[in-house]
Amino acid sequence: MLDKQQLQEWIEEYLKDTDYELITLQVSAADDVLVEVDRLAGVDVDFCAELNRFIVDKIEQSAVSNQLSENYSLEVGSVSLTDPFKTKMQFEKNLGHNVEVMVRPSEVSSQPSETGYRKYKGLLVSVDEDTFSIDSEEKVAVEGKKRKETQIITRTWRYDEPKYVKYDLKF
Repeated sequence: MLDKQQLQEWIEEYLKDTDYELITLQVSAADDVLVEVDRLAGVDVDFCAELNRFIVDKIEQSAVSNQLSENYSLEVGSVSLTDPFKTKMQFEKNLGHNVEVMVRPSEVSSQPSETGYRKYKGLLVSVDEDTFSIDSEEKVAVEGKKRKETQIITRTWRYDEPKYVKYDLKF
């Protein structure tokens, strides 16, 4: 079986002098390996191919000395547009884009949905060391008016508060 820690060390060694970040590393019991990388400027398919070859070379060198099984699969690619953000860099990459934020039940202050979660959609307007903010359009009751008016509400969360945050893909 492939050692996830060893794979992570090899990948981080390869990424050390690049602007790429390791986002996901999964190793199944059947030695199916998934490596997802990302960077602010987008992911280059040639870079993924080079990383794939580097990992294969390292596994083969290791297999010779450790008699590891050669029955494994390796997939190296970029993060999907529909995957939740996992690192601060992904928030920075999507600054100025529309995002979807699913807030945990404990964070919901008014009108929870049936599941207890509340979904907010809006423009990712700020990303700092500990928090991020979105601007969303919401209908708000205004004193002295009969109808609710649409206003831009800025909401801020710590990175660990929402259940997930992901790119709001619109067609």
